[in-house]
Amino acid sequence: MALLVQKFGGTSVADAACMRRVAERIREARIAGNDVVVVVSAMGGTTDELMRLAHAVNPRPDEREMDMLLASGEQISVALLAMALHALGVEAVSMTGRQAGIRTDSVHTKARIREVKPERIFRNLREGRVVIVAGFQGETPSEDIATLGRGGSDTTAVALAAVLKADRCQIFTDVDGVYTADPRVVPDARRLDEMAFDEMLELASLGAKVLQARAVEFAKKFGVELEVLSSFGDRPGTIVREEVSDMEEIVVRGVAADKEQAKITLQSVPDRPGVAARVFRELAAADVNVDMIVQNVSEDGHTDISCTVSTEDLGRARRAMEAIAGQVDARGVTYDEAIAKVSIVGVGMRSHSGVAYRMFNALAEHGVNIEMISTSEIKISVVVRRERADESVRVLHEAFGLAG
Repeated sequence: MALLVQKFGGTSVADAACMRRVAERIREARIAGNDVVVVVSAMGGTTDELMRLAHAVNPRPDEREMDMLLASGEQISVALLAMALHALGVEAVSMTGRQAGIRTDSVHTKARIREVKPERIFRNLREGRVVIVAGFQGETPSEDIATLGRGGSDTTAVALAAVLKADRCQIFTDVDGVYTADPRVVPDARRLDEMAFDEMLELASLGAKVLQARAVEFAKKFGVELEVLSSFGDRPGTIVREEVSDMEEIVVRGVAADKEQAKITLQSVPDRPGVAARVFRELAAADVNVDMIVQNVSEDGHTDISCTVSTEDLGRARRAMEAIAGQVDARGVTYDEAIAKVSIVGVGMRSHSGVAYRMFNALAEHGVNIEMISTSEIKISVVVRRERADESVRVLHEAFGLAG
């Protein structure tokens, strides 16, 4: 008998018919002799609707109250799914994140899991029940509800799989695995049979929507093998696991674009030691995750400092940068939300030369201007105009021969 952790996203539980389909799949896993813990997201569109309502009553809602509101979406899903399983004769119990023993830090709207106390889950498994846990949420040290950020149900599933020592963590979604690019943008994108944790981590952090980056980071840290597969079919999915030597034979594994990026520029900053440290200390204090950073060559003792942040963090970043601008004698702050980050990823980059040239040359041949560049051992990212992002993905997908 195996212990499975299965996570179903919002599109998988979008309506009553989807709920029944998911319940049937869970029942099949139980009939096969497996213990099953299920993590469920809010029904498709629910979180966006709740956010719309919140901003309709208050343009700047309190983050604690936002967590109280948004966590309700997953609680609706787990209760409905438990009812669907009961209708099939399957013993099941639904739990909130708190009831499942998930403890987080105190950062509202993007909390991190600190520990999981799984005793209640184990007790219900021993009593023969399927345990259905509300994803995306946990309890803070002050006993408040905290949510884990967009895609946080993936992190919930991986954390539970690690603590429960599950035999497999299956992420069910509306696609049948991880592709070389978004199939909606690149029609001939190819489904991958397997990929390394590091590759998936980069792709997830660079705009691929299949898995949340923090979930992959968690899986890598605790050695939780992931399987990404469709909740609407029976095809094998993509296995995400530890890197093996033959993975390096493929230079580029995939291409991703992140259109939810903004660039902030602190203009004409005095070029002296300690200024950059003060700027990014303020951003860190505001819980802003900074991605690319560029400091221009100094002219007349002054320089521009640019960085990119997610559009989700832009409000906090704006307030922090405007506060620090006067303190460091900057001329002003500008914002550019019409950008996108386009990236190529592959562990094979470590052992192959000329990858950057091929990428930059392919974009140049199609007249795509590169505004910023960032690299690591296994990825190269560039900032381009947002309206050229999809075109750039298609160009790079072809340039590196990734079509199926």
